[in-house]
Amino acid sequence: MLTLESAVIKFAGDSGDGMQLVGSLFTDTTAILGNDIATFPDFPSEIRAPQGTVAGVSGFQIHFGTSGVHSPGDAADVLVAMNPAALKANLHTLKPSCLIIIDADSFSRKDLDKAGFETNPLDDHTLHGHKLIPAPITSLTKSSIADLGLDNKSAERCKNMFTLGMIFWLFSEPLDTTIEFFEQKFKKQPSLAQANIKALKAGHHYALTIEAILPHFSVLPAQKKPGIYRNINGNQATAWGLMAAAQKVGRDLFLGSYPITPATDIMQELTRHKWAGVKVFQAEDEIAGICSAIGASFAGDVAVTTTSGPGMALKTEALGLAVMTELPLVIVNVQRGGPSTGLPTKTEQSDLLQAVWGRNGESPIVVLAASTPGNCFDMAFEAVKIAVEHMTPVILLTESYIANGAEPWKIKKPDELPNIQVNSLNDPNPNWRPYLRDDQTLARKWVIPGTPQLQHRIGGLEKDDCTGCVSHNPQNHEFMVGIRQNKVNLVTKDIPLQRVKGKNANKLLVVGWGGQFGILFGAVSDLQKEGKNIAFTHFNYIHPLPSNTADIFAQFDMILVCELNNGQFAKYLRATLPQFTYHQFNKIQGLPFMVSELKDKFNQILES
Repeated sequence: MLTLESAVIKFAGDSGDGMQLVGSLFTDTTAILGNDIATFPDFPSEIRAPQGTVAGVSGFQIHFGTSGVHSPGDAADVLVAMNPAALKANLHTLKPSCLIIIDADSFSRKDLDKAGFETNPLDDHTLHGHKLIPAPITSLTKSSIADLGLDNKSAERCKNMFTLGMIFWLFSEPLDTTIEFFEQKFKKQPSLAQANIKALKAGHHYALTIEAILPHFSVLPAQKKPGIYRNINGNQATAWGLMAAAQKVGRDLFLGSYPITPATDIMQELTRHKWAGVKVFQAEDEIAGICSAIGASFAGDVAVTTTSGPGMALKTEALGLAVMTELPLVIVNVQRGGPSTGLPTKTEQSDLLQAVWGRNGESPIVVLAASTPGNCFDMAFEAVKIAVEHMTPVILLTESYIANGAEPWKIKKPDELPNIQVNSLNDPNPNWRPYLRDDQTLARKWVIPGTPQLQHRIGGLEKDDCTGCVSHNPQNHEFMVGIRQNKVNLVTKDIPLQRVKGKNANKLLVVGWGGQFGILFGAVSDLQKEGKNIAFTHFNYIHPLPSNTADIFAQFDMILVCELNNGQFAKYLRATLPQFTYHQFNKIQGLPFMVSELKDKFNQILES
């Protein structure tokens, strides 16, 4: 048995082959064993893409190891290809000497034609240099559960578990967690539970019988800080962060949203927690979603709406209403490829300028961005904290890559979380005015409508300073525009200073933001170990920027901004801090960066 520091596995098959389930189950087991993990689920936009075609390939990649796991990996050490299309879709990313496990039963001439192979890659030199394990997975699966009397289609669906059993043997991992999963999932359908478990064990036994040609590995657990950990993806973490913040505020959490990929899982997660004072309203459209959240905020709830890029466009007018009424509101945008419906299941960072400036009039909003699946919890909590303490809407940007990706996350206790100061007013006060402000934050009071002697009204028309009455006075409008902008600017006092990895460097500063943190961090760390003059800073606070941003930029000869768009953060920095020159490295392919392409770019600049 060989002990590895880390390994990358790619499960790939037709969109009906259950690759996402296989990847998730392997991830759960690996997380329980204590490995560092990073995952990348990748699936087609169509609910049921053409079967057997490259367009219909669904994949799940996991990088797990003892240390240094910052990304899902550039290429797989082990590829599981359930059909020719899955093999073809991943040929260009294979590592040298990759171990390839294929379902030999699915490589008929018809299957090869669908995938676009002129010759059989198992017989020609396509896979030269790789270690190929052609296993009759479909037929072995059916024979292993033949005594259960399942129909042919149901029996064939279990082939993903046969494959998972092989991978569990390959990496010396136990079957217990997966067996328990099926016993719970199909408690009322024991025959289905038994079928999946038998297929899982059959795959494990098959791998044992061919161990002469199949290597055997072990990946040791990572060294972690003591605590309780669980495997979590970004959407789950976002939901939990919102709930934790609402508990700190002492108010119910209200979510008003319309389902949209890839943000829907936040809504689905929150529906499981009504016991915690969570109210979920599935609206008829995006506009109703945000308007219901604004109404809930006016009524005193911690209010949230979730969406992706197209939904964000529809919410724009109501965002202006939230700015004008100065109510706390969190808008979560799980970014995906655009424009229009674009690439619904692919990742991108192209909604940043929309978040910062995409509204009519002078309409400033605080903008935050999460950097990892676990960090989605922290930034969701922070979004609520800023919204409530500064009485302002806050946009939280995540992205499909971290929303669906997973990592081990240390569960936080309530006393580990900061308190949230609520600007509420409950006692009758005849001298109260709705837009009287706090001297430090310029925030107005959050008053529950109907409170005796504190009755007030809100709306989209410009407000008179202090009284909140409708005002068309030119000087008052200019004053209120300035107040709202200054209120957002003052958030800078409550956000942490920007940090840099590589304090002794002064030549190249790599700048990132949002969900590409792990990949950028890994690439820079590799070059720093080689002695390169390079540093890295990553932004979670976008608008306003941390107060020491200019001081950091001034320390470096060159600044390179890396992002999954056409240069939006670079444009924003040029507008905000124009005294610096910003170079760009952009990728707009619906895919995250690769460590190798980043290192090539960084080396090119350092050597120029």
